Amino acid sequence: MTKFGELISVQKPVLIDFYTDLGDAENTLKILKGVAAALGDTAKVIKIDITKNEFLADSLRVKGNPTFMIYKNGEMKWRQTGFQDANTLIGLVQQYI
Repeated sequence: MTKFGELISVQKPVLIDFYTDLGDAENTLKILKGVAAALGDTAKVIKIDITKNEFLADSLRVKGNPTFMIYKNGEMKWRQTGFQDANTLIGLVQQYI
């Protein structure tokens, strides 16, 4: 979990997608690529596989797929389970830039 702490302890916002390969992962990947391109260097966009990081997902109480979170300076600012479109995610992250 130390690496996760390092990922979220930055001054720019970090959008995290907790996902599994089940469901609509390919569509979500396309959306996140668009979000990352739109935000550029102002934010980080990270995908974390729930099945490969079960301890982290359990400790954060991630129960749904996908679950999105936004962190800034190590503090969770926003969290939502379920599909989100690119414009919504971009708008949410921009609130914390």
